[in-house]
Amino acid sequence: MSRATILDPAESYTFSKYAELVFDTADILAEFGITLSNVSLSLPQQLPIDPEPLKIELQENLTLVDPASEIARREALIFPILKTVCKFIQASLKIEYPVRVNSWLRGSFDYFIPTAQSLLVIEAKNADLARGFTQLAVELIALDRWTDSTVPILYGAVTTGDTWKFGLLQRQAQQIQKDINTYAIPSDLNLLLSVLFGITMSRPANSAPSSASTSAPSSPPNTALG
Repeated sequence: MSRATILDPAESYTFSKYAELVFDTADILAEFGITLSNVSLSLPQQLPIDPEPLKIELQENLTLVDPASEIARREALIFPILKTVCKFIQASLKIEYPVRVNSWLRGSFDYFIPTAQSLLVIEAKNADLARGFTQLAVELIALDRWTDSTVPILYGAVTTGDTWKFGLLQRQAQQIQKDINTYAIPSDLNLLLSVLFGITMSRPANSAPSSASTSAPSSPPNTALG
């Protein structure tokens, strides 16, 4: 017997609406024919800059700004990190980037870096990382169906400002992989930057290899890079 649907075919859903649904992430993704796997992701890494100036800026921001609101977290923590990455790699940073695939996949990407290996970043609403990941997963599905790119893997991150979590969509397997690791800011800034640069500076192959064979092993999030 087939499983009952949980999304209303007559309803229109924005990306942010999925963070409000009470259903399990795996059940929501199943509506799109996508499976979910929780894994320790092996993400690409490289650190081409000295992260110390940015770390000092973020620490100063945290002493001056109470990151209680979404706009405060964006201005004080998220934007400075993504600006640093985009400035170095000379890529544009799309903010509130509108995308519409259909009535179930529509809305705006909080942040989108359109490099050869694009990166999608969203801010977790109400600082809820778990529900924020559901929204991220749906936005990766939308990106898969919207983009002309043929890269085998689409990367994304969800953040509360002081905590980051990565995920990816294996396009051929139609599987979302959710990283079981998290990165804290400012203590894990070196590692976070390494992953952000590793993704956006990578030159993807034409076919989808395994995540372990395409990237350098990730250190545990609380281990600083030398």
